[in-house]
Amino acid sequence: MVGVEPDAADGGKRRVGRPSLLESGGASLATVLGLIRSGEATTRLDIERASELGRAVVADRLTALEALGLITEGELGPAIGGRAPRNMRFRREAGAVLTAHVDRASIAVGLADLAGDLVVEHHEGADLAEGPEAILDRLVTLFLWLLEERGGKSSAWAIGLALPELARADANDGEALGPSAVDALRAWRSFDFATELALHIGAPCWARSNTQMMTFGEMKRGAGHGFRDVLCVRLDRSVTAGVIADGRLHTGAQGNAGLIGHIPTGEGSELICHCGARGCLDVVASGEAVARAAAAAAVDGRSRYLAEMLERQDEVAETDVSHGAQLGDAFCADLLGRSGRLIGESLAPLVNLLNPAAVVLAGTLAHSGEILLAAVREAIYRRSHPVVTRDLRIVRSELAGSAELVGAAALAAEETFDPSRAREWIAHATPRRQPSFEAFLVEARGRKRRFSSRQPPPPPPRPPPRG
Repeated sequence: MVGVEPDAADGGKRRVGRPSLLESGGASLATVLGLIRSGEATTRLDIERASELGRAVVADRLTALEALGLITEGELGPAIGGRAPRNMRFRREAGAVLTAHVDRASIAVGLADLAGDLVVEHHEGADLAEGPEAILDRLVTLFLWLLEERGGKSSAWAIGLALPELARADANDGEALGPSAVDALRAWRSFDFATELALHIGAPCWARSNTQMMTFGEMKRGAGHGFRDVLCVRLDRSVTAGVIADGRLHTGAQGNAGLIGHIPTGEGSELICHCGARGCLDVVASGEAVARAAAAAAVDGRSRYLAEMLERQDEVAETDVSHGAQLGDAFCADLLGRSGRLIGESLAPLVNLLNPAAVVLAGTLAHSGEILLAAVREAIYRRSHPVVTRDLRIVRSELAGSAELVGAAALAAEETFDPSRAREWIAHATPRRQPSFEAFLVEARGRKRRFSSRQPPPPPPRPPPRG
């Protein structure tokens, strides 16, 4: 087989044989494609200036990218003292990015173009107590349905996956989902969802937590758009956060960055947090904490509105507290104000540390009305240094239930076209045929076969009972 001789940016490794343009120009091809895809440079002259490549090299790279089906000629640009230049256009329709969001009681799938823009999405209920294999099977079925509707399985270039933080499942998670859910939740800890999806679809998969993908989505298309430093906080059953630093998602050493629900608040509480401490933010100010306080107030008569809700529907939730506050119920208003104050006081040190341009609040509590939002803002401004809050925006999320899908699609697209990765697969026209990814699939299939061979055979079926 004829070897390759990469250009300098490809690492400088030399092999025997005469290289072709595609084999030798991986880095420069990726550079030119990146300039066109981002819109930074789309005419030949602009590409020459931005890439610092010669005219002949740029012409060759553009011809190669057109032959690979990654770019095409676009519209004419404005003429400046001569013939109008032709813009090159990235063919975002050349492939698809699949995206999925798995939550505690629902799943969602979507299909995006190669620019990471969501084209179609689908949401449905799900029960995580069924275990990861059942959820995986359903996602694969939905993915194949989307691809069939949009041109076939071979068009999937990458997968973005948003998962709940089930690696830390404990007794409280089981209580939330029902006693039968505990064993199923434990199964998620050892299940490599990203690898399984990659094996089924045959495309690279990037997985992050739901909050992290939501954060990336808000930065790319939502309330954090236009900012490169964003703190996004999810106020749901628990309180979690995502951090964008200089335009990149921060995930931490083990991918668990953002567990701010365990920040101590100094508030007294009889309940012990999942982490074993008392007074954590999750215990005193999360959606679960608000619902718990509302249920107690409904029983002991501190809130007439909540008592009526309990009588009507046998339970109260944080959404009932929001409705009660909007209708003038004093207890509901005070409860939301207290939660907002505690959340804001916990976020203030993070604002001082990170100096974000925007704090985006998402989740059920974030959309409970102006009382909580105002309390969060007041506490952050009061507890943070004036220098870091001078231009700080504190806003609600704009993408609602689509944020995770949007973020997962955008992240998978960015990772796919990252220059360090694109220069490896670009000569093969698709990351599906990237040598390192093909080697990964072979290794993953081998591990599955070895694991299956070590499992004991299933017990024989029981005979039917005799009549």
